[in-house]
Amino acid sequence: MPAGVARLLRPRMGDVADRMIAEIQRRVPEYARPADEVYIKVLRLSVNQALRGFLERIENPRAPWDPEVFRTIGRGEAAEGRDLEPFQTAMRLGARVAWRRLTEQSEQLGLDPRTLYDLGEAIFVYLDQLAAAAAEGFAEARAHAAGEMERRRRRLLDLLLTRPAASPEAVADLARAAAWRLPRTVAGVALEERDGGSPLPVLPPDVLTGLDRNVPCLVVPDPGGPGRVQALESALRGWRAAIGPAVPLAAAANSLGWAREALDLGTRGVLPRRGLLRCADHMATLVVFKDEDLVAALAEVRLAPLAHLRRSQQDRLAETLLAWLRHGRGVAEVAAALHVHPQTVRYRLRQIEQLYGDALADPDVRFELEIVLRARQARQDPPG
Repeated sequence: MPAGVARLLRPRMGDVADRMIAEIQRRVPEYARPADEVYIKVLRLSVNQALRGFLERIENPRAPWDPEVFRTIGRGEAAEGRDLEPFQTAMRLGARVAWRRLTEQSEQLGLDPRTLYDLGEAIFVYLDQLAAAAAEGFAEARAHAAGEMERRRRRLLDLLLTRPAASPEAVADLARAAAWRLPRTVAGVALEERDGGSPLPVLPPDVLTGLDRNVPCLVVPDPGGPGRVQALESALRGWRAAIGPAVPLAAAANSLGWAREALDLGTRGVLPRRGLLRCADHMATLVVFKDEDLVAALAEVRLAPLAHLRRSQQDRLAETLLAWLRHGRGVAEVAAALHVHPQTVRYRLRQIEQLYGDALADPDVRFELEIVLRARQARQDPPG
């Protein structure tokens, strides 16, 4: 700019500021707050700062310049829950008003066409600089808010997984602070990376995540919702995962504990290893393996009649006995389940009757036999 242009424009900036504010309030609904005196003061301060900064920039373009005011405005827009579109619209309107006023007064100010052209270009370069500063403040505030919300949700996850369960009041207060709607039920999800390069899953926003914990986990609200588990399974590709049963909020730690037990049984080959392992589909196995020492002791008693047989004979008779217990003790049903001839089933059942005698008439014995035979089968057969 030629020397003296800023000094020439400075006395007219009050009029330009008034016109800019009026136009912004008329055209941008978000800034039309006639009853809010504090907001009007902030708007006027921002406009005056923009004009003052512009004059300083054209007067001494090499001087250090820090547009902190406009970073603060960007932060304020984020805090109010708006995006930057209203602010950017207001800046464009302000620039248009300033340019229009300069062109109207160019003759009075003695501005030649070349200087007027350079002023117009300077206005829009300056506009870009202010927009960049506001965007920087906006992004900073959003990142801070997201980080704070993430910290609150981590604390909420910790609270839900404590034992004994935290008080409902404490959970409700922290859930409110974390903008997390209290669900009727939740399910814990135990996770394990299949390999070190598994991508972080993209999860629904209401799922509480603990991927950075020593044992990665999730808490899923209302897991019985339509398509909920299917969406979770899709998001967790590349991870081994087990989802616990749906439980009341206070029992979230229990659900996660069962999910971890299921994941461990999957690692051992007792339960399936592929896809999202659903505890609800394997509750009997989880019960059977809850206390393996006790089940082993029971097996030693209930399978004692088979102990003297060869291993292959033990396997055939144990398989037949379990099918007999599971399928209503009908020969045809057992034969169909085992894919053998009914006569083969009758022969094996006669052997079993000779070994067990009248004990099979006792419903408690039959129940205990089914427990130990299911555990035996789960250890021997590939899951699924």
